[in-house]
Amino acid sequence: MANDNMTIAQNISISTLISIGEHPLSGRPRRAEQDARAIELGLKLAADKLDSLYAGPALNTEATGVLRDYLGMGLGQIQIIDVPEYTDVTSTLLEHFSANKPDIILTGVQAEKGESSGMLPYLLAEQLNIPIVASITEIVSIDKQAGHAEVLQALPRGQRRKVKVNLPFIATVDISAPAPRQSAYGCAMRGELVVKQCDAYHKDFEQSKWHVNSAQKRPKRLKVVKAKTAADRFKAATAKVQGGAGKVIYDSKESTQEILKMLISEGII
Repeated sequence: MANDNMTIAQNISISTLISIGEHPLSGRPRRAEQDARAIELGLKLAADKLDSLYAGPALNTEATGVLRDYLGMGLGQIQIIDVPEYTDVTSTLLEHFSANKPDIILTGVQAEKGESSGMLPYLLAEQLNIPIVASITEIVSIDKQAGHAEVLQALPRGQRRKVKVNLPFIATVDISAPAPRQSAYGCAMRGELVVKQCDAYHKDFEQSKWHVNSAQKRPKRLKVVKAKTAADRFKAATAKVQGGAGKVIYDSKESTQEILKMLISEGII
């Protein structure tokens, strides 16, 4: 079955949409985990005809380094659609795929930084008028002559569901898909970054106004003893309060200071 699928896959065209990821701890730019899995899936199906596409500023040195890491997976080239930062690239990708629509478009579920809404593949599928399958882990078979493919869709608790979808279609690749291969330096240097100019884009004015900073540490919850049985609840209701260090405060300013002191002592703030 695998050999038959590979034979059929030689006649199809696959495009992958890639983005610049962000390490969750250091914040450094890296390959996006889900996008790298999409490339891995595409390379196994049609390595020679895999088209990888990135939409963003072409002169960004950090982005160029990450794109080289994608090339190191074995890609011959990556097309860069040069658009400014803070751009809604939906119309840009729509113009690109309207001229040459591939059989399959693979991408991650959502980006690792920026707006990260995960709406791009859905908007693109709606405007291209093609179906979309969310969170796939594998493409089982492709029959271009019949015009459909079978994919495995990830479900909660590790379950999988086989879905038949008509060609062409868009699929978002789940994090539970096979892990991507490591990036080889030689392949990264031999690969080519092809820049393509584009005038069809819309400025995202709302995102350009955002102020992004590091997330604060989550507050620690107070330890609350929960009674599990009726005897424990009765004991908790009738037990004498231990300590005796509490006091009744009527002044609002003084009570505020005491509450603040308690929160500091508990490590909440």
